[in-house]
Amino acid sequence: MTGESKSPLLCLGIEGSANKIGVGIVREDGEILSNPRHTFITPPGQGFLPRETALHHQEWAVKLVQQALAEAGVTPDQISCIAFTKGPGMGGPLVSCVVVARMLSQLWRVPLVGVNHCVGHIEMGRVVTGAQDPVVLYVSGGNTQVIAYADRRYRIFGETIDIAVGNCLDRFARVLNLPNDPAPGYNIEQLAKKGSKLIELPYVVKGMDVSFSGVLSYIEGAAHDLIAKGEATPADLCFSLQETIFAMLVEITERAMAHVGTSDVLIVGGVGCNLRLQQMMQVMVEERGGHLYATDDRYCIDNGAMIAWPGLLAFKQGQVMELAETTCTQRYRTDEVFVTWRD
Repeated sequence: MTGESKSPLLCLGIEGSANKIGVGIVREDGEILSNPRHTFITPPGQGFLPRETALHHQEWAVKLVQQALAEAGVTPDQISCIAFTKGPGMGGPLVSCVVVARMLSQLWRVPLVGVNHCVGHIEMGRVVTGAQDPVVLYVSGGNTQVIAYADRRYRIFGETIDIAVGNCLDRFARVLNLPNDPAPGYNIEQLAKKGSKLIELPYVVKGMDVSFSGVLSYIEGAAHDLIAKGEATPADLCFSLQETIFAMLVEITERAMAHVGTSDVLIVGGVGCNLRLQQMMQVMVEERGGHLYATDDRYCIDNGAMIAWPGLLAFKQGQVMELAETTCTQRYRTDEVFVTWRD
């Protein structure tokens, strides 16, 4: 095994908590050797269901493992451990991926490490950008949280009290019948660039928390009427939705920065790819004399390397699982993880 030689430790990570399945291989110095993934794309106006998504992951899992090994130029006997997404996420897709991880663990005789999906995003962002101890805005299709590290846990300072920001964007994309390829949120971002008229929408910030269900209900109900009367274009509505919900996110992020006394922000999660969100956050961070850390779609969007890296960090601290412990869960909060690899 690799641990018995002087070769660097390598971890293979498998992520499949939503509609993307990814397999990544990461070296102990943080170098990402390979990171292929595949997305389950549904027709315009439709979301993705757990059963069909799980079948997609089952079809692609082994292909992506083979591709990851080939791109990294490594063989199974060089893999030190296998990391999998323990949660949170969709049940069927999570189970499909953990079954593959268990199979490989037994075939290759290497230990397993379960990883929190949210912590995976944070650690991926930190290693790619070099951010040390920023306030983290985690924004995706399933999660919206403002996080800061303290006493070996990623503490949640604020979050959505209903739906996630990415879910809000995705569901409005269905109202406009926008394509799901490459992603509905991306297509809203592109259409928003053509909008110029700001439609007033509900703005709901409650202390450190935000709510997106009201703004979604309002714009879902008003969209077709506004378009039919010529009072707004689909581009105007996308523009207005982005400006409103991103302003809410910037506000609670700034409040968390003031609370913990830091000027740096790291944006992670699939919505973190949105350049308008990055621009708005950049203005606020510069006013506070800080630095904004963000990544592109290679690392913001769900991928295998984001599971492999924290899995390797945990493995180096002696955190491995027996086969019977390798369960997954749809609910697994960021602050439940005891972060042994940070001071």
